[in-house]
Amino acid sequence: MIRKIYFQSIFFSFLFFKEVFAAESGGMPQLNPEFWISQIFWLILTFGTLYLALSKLVLPKISDNLESRKSKILENIEAADKQREDCEVKYRAYEEFVSKSKLKAKAIFNQSREKAIKDINNKRDILDKQIDEEISKVEEEIKILRKNAPDKISKIAVETSSELIHKFLGAEVNNSSISAIVDDLSKKNGNKYYGY
Repeated sequence: MIRKIYFQSIFFSFLFFKEVFAAESGGMPQLNPEFWISQIFWLILTFGTLYLALSKLVLPKISDNLESRKSKILENIEAADKQREDCEVKYRAYEEFVSKSKLKAKAIFNQSREKAIKDINNKRDILDKQIDEEISKVEEEIKILRKNAPDKISKIAVETSSELIHKFLGAEVNNSSISAIVDDLSKKNGNKYYGY
């Protein structure tokens, strides 16, 4: 449409300009009316050939290139949109995986802490029982020692006294008389020493 208007304006410009007629006396052959037909012929032939070459050869290639670029750009945009959607899906999956991992790690930590506290409490209970058993054993031993201490002390006192008398006096002394004296002394002073 634009090409048609262009050619028509060129054609009518030669017909309607009166100044062209006035300039023919100046000797310009382009403005001489007898050469107009040949000029119009060559003009139509030149621009027609140019028009055909442009419309049949150059413009289809340009429009094909533009179409292929447009389709390639659209394909690239679609591919970019698809990759963006894939990235968003993967990012959501990653965030979900991280949150699940955090929850799992927290649960494992809580379980481990509870287990450690339980083990510590169990070991403390076992140690408390062992300590109580040891204390009760020691108390029993102390009771037995307290109970047997006066007899042992008396026996040691009798043996020591008989040996001392034998060394100092050189005579044998009856152990029964010495044990009677030790028993008598232990009865008098025993409550003070043994806590009875």
